[in-house]
Amino acid sequence: MSLRALWIIFYDKGENASVRFSRRFSTVEHRAKIMAGSSYVAVPEDRILLKLLLTELGLSSPNKPYVADRDDCLYRPRSPAVELRLNGKATLWPVLAISQGPLILACLPLVDIPSEPRPPLASLLSVSQGLTFLAGLQTFVLGSGGKLDREGLDSRVAMLPPLLLQVCPLGTPLDTIPLAGTPTAPTAPTSTVTQKQPAWKTGLYRGRASVNVAVVETVRSMQYGNQSRQDTWDVYGTVTCKCEVEGVLPNVTVTLTLPPNGSPLQDILVHPCVTSLDSSILTTSSVDGADGSAFSGPYKFPFSPPLEPFRLCSYTSQVPVPPILGSYQLKAEENNLRVSVSLKLHESVKNSFEYCEAHLPFFNRNQMAVADVKVSSGQLDVSKEKNLLVWALGQKFPKSREVTLDGKITFSGSSRGPSDPLCTGLTAYIKLYLRVPDTTLSGCCVDQHSVQVYSSAKPRISTCKSRAMISKHFLCFYPYVKLKVVSLCGPQPENFSPKSTTSGIQLAQPPCPPDRW
Repeated sequence: MSLRALWIIFYDKGENASVRFSRRFSTVEHRAKIMAGSSYVAVPEDRILLKLLLTELGLSSPNKPYVADRDDCLYRPRSPAVELRLNGKATLWPVLAISQGPLILACLPLVDIPSEPRPPLASLLSVSQGLTFLAGLQTFVLGSGGKLDREGLDSRVAMLPPLLLQVCPLGTPLDTIPLAGTPTAPTAPTSTVTQKQPAWKTGLYRGRASVNVAVVETVRSMQYGNQSRQDTWDVYGTVTCKCEVEGVLPNVTVTLTLPPNGSPLQDILVHPCVTSLDSSILTTSSVDGADGSAFSGPYKFPFSPPLEPFRLCSYTSQVPVPPILGSYQLKAEENNLRVSVSLKLHESVKNSFEYCEAHLPFFNRNQMAVADVKVSSGQLDVSKEKNLLVWALGQKFPKSREVTLDGKITFSGSSRGPSDPLCTGLTAYIKLYLRVPDTTLSGCCVDQHSVQVYSSAKPRISTCKSRAMISKHFLCFYPYVKLKVVSLCGPQPENFSPKSTTSGIQLAQPPCPPDRW
């Protein structure tokens, strides 16, 4: 159930009636317009609705007891769901209204079925839920004593805007409304200047200020192992933040920096909470190719953060080299396969992994009977399905930064292994899973001292060990070497369980970029 609009009206005999509070929910109104089509009736202005509602409730003209549109015998009132007649034949229905003394609370729920002919009120769930919402709101406005207090009414009405963001976000009420004595309702602003709280921010933070920033880069590469096709690779990075800062719209600035010879960041996309940005940052695109005049930082992002962790920005970078070069060779010998693999870590990449494993699956064959294979570094295991070699490379490459695998595999098992239409004949591939902490291939980083928080209290800023380079698929195909790396954003394969892992900072994983290969 959703609400199109909400009103709190104060009416006392001998005084002018007034709308003390009103709220319209534009997202719900847009849904109502689509659902109603040509029979859509817009919510009128407050002054028009006030007059119509008081007339319908018999409060507008005490000296005029009979109103034809209201008291005619052809009209069948269905209290507490009243029908307001606008200009012409348009009617607004069902407007729910409850009153206690001079206080009137009204709302217009969204009805998801045709209003003509009028359906029974008992069949409309939105009516019963709307009345429940008004009853809870009435309890909150009147206070624990259940009696109307002018001063208390003013203070509680002032608390409604932030309260509705919590109990009725975007016009959809939650299960309950806080009662008068509950501390869940935010206190009224104490400053003389009231800052409007945006609809996307459902609450305010109270406590010690802290800012956590993390940079995660995903490397993707395709290498063909021959001169007829050009190797390609790129870097896709995301910057995630978790900000706990007091205030309705606090100001935070995060600055990204690159090394002196670093490649400029390109294709930058920012979160809607970013308040301002240099136009040169957004105009750099990888489609236009490398340009020596491109903006190379520092990249400053001022923003007003939401309460939950969010992705501040994403970017790409054209790094000069891929992190790992691979080679995969197969040779058939009767029921045997001669296997040769070579992986070399580039000298610019940090030689320290949280985990690093290479998986060699074999499809469209019988199960492995004998695997006479030797590795220069790490440990080799055969899966229980006997169709996969798992090469755990450990947390470091040797000093030469190169590892090799060589040997012979015999396929003479009694049962057939899994099939793959791609891997027919000698076509096969390697999958490499790795995570390199505290490094990025582009060199992009966030300096702790560059994070600015405009707050009365000194915040705790965390950017240490907040960088990582990750991969999910690193595919080396035979007969052509073909490397592919994408982000760790989906489920791991069934047989993946890193043999060597270390505890480290937990970073938010980037969303999966579009696959270009």
